[in-house]
Amino acid sequence: MEFYHDTVTDKSFAFLQELQRAYSFILIGGWAVFLYTNALKSKDIDIIVAYDGLGKLKHDFTVHKNERLKKYEIKTGEFDVDIYVPHYSDLGIGAETVMEATNSRSGFTVPKLEMLFSLKLHAWKQRRGTIKGRKDELDLFSLAFLPAFDWSLINIDDDFGILLSSARNIPELKLNEQQVARLRKKIL
Repeated sequence: MEFYHDTVTDKSFAFLQELQRAYSFILIGGWAVFLYTNALKSKDIDIIVAYDGLGKLKHDFTVHKNERLKKYEIKTGEFDVDIYVPHYSDLGIGAETVMEATNSRSGFTVPKLEMLFSLKLHAWKQRRGTIKGRKDELDLFSLAFLPAFDWSLINIDDDFGILLSSARNIPELKLNEQQVARLRKKIL
């Protein structure tokens, strides 16, 4: 099932692969979720880079600083590349902490599963009620259904508890009420 149009996601992923060949970064956000789940492709690209990597990106691209959201951005017209850096960006978890807990998935460096979930949870709290917030919800559920997920590493807060309690079927992920109820029982 697609959330964003395939034409845009294909261009975004091709650009992501080009970045991966030339730069060192940790992939977070929807594309990192996709590498774990193969559920929903993403549109925008979210990465964490060290400051030397940011310098290299600034040399090769027009990079804008977004003071309000504490990140840097590359705008392509169809999708954005959001760049987060240690000791500046607000991801809910320090970028420097994320950089210390990574795995490799399909040739990309990504946060460990539970850390990615925590990053997505923080993003969802900032954007709930929006289209991107809905995508965050779907990403959270797609991660939550992975058998390797270790719920003992996650502190279930009230916000996620309410989201989980109110969820029934999730057609975008082809999850019926019984599947969601089993997950709810497992987590809560």
